[in-house]
Amino acid sequence: MGAKDLVAAADAALAVGVTVALVEQPYRVAGRRSPAPASQLDAAWVAVIAALREGELAELPLVAGGRSAGARVACRTAEVTGAFAVLCLAFPLQPRRRSNPPPSRLPELDAVQVPVLVVQGERDPFGIPPAGRRRTVMTVDGDHSLRTDLPAVSEAVRSWLADRLSGAPA
Repeated sequence: MGAKDLVAAADAALAVGVTVALVEQPYRVAGRRSPAPASQLDAAWVAVIAALREGELAELPLVAGGRSAGARVACRTAEVTGAFAVLCLAFPLQPRRRSNPPPSRLPELDAVQVPVLVVQGERDPFGIPPAGRRRTVMTVDGDHSLRTDLPAVSEAVRSWLADRLSGAPA
């Protein structure tokens, strides 16, 4: 939750009047460095969103989001959580495995049926997804950490959210 790009995105969202809830991935809470299987991450995320929607975030529109593995979770669960948009920071398009060709995670992005913003470092070793019909891809100076140009990360998130909130098309 303390990743500089995630904090910059949260601050940008707050600046345009979006309520922000930062959620720690369960494997991080447990002190592990490697993520749990996707099904476990997704189930935990859906449970957290449900709890927030019963309380503090009841009746508010949901922009689901995350960085890296969290971005993948937000994409995979967008429909079931009722997200009206998805924000992905440093979406890991290709895993580190050295298969040839490396498998792509583009289907996870393509499956999202609401507007998506992907903010990606132009030197991200995990690749850069293409823009799509509902998907805006903004590249910023940097790699997967997105720490090199935090003002560009903030501006990409701020302007995209402002457009979503004003009803502008994706």
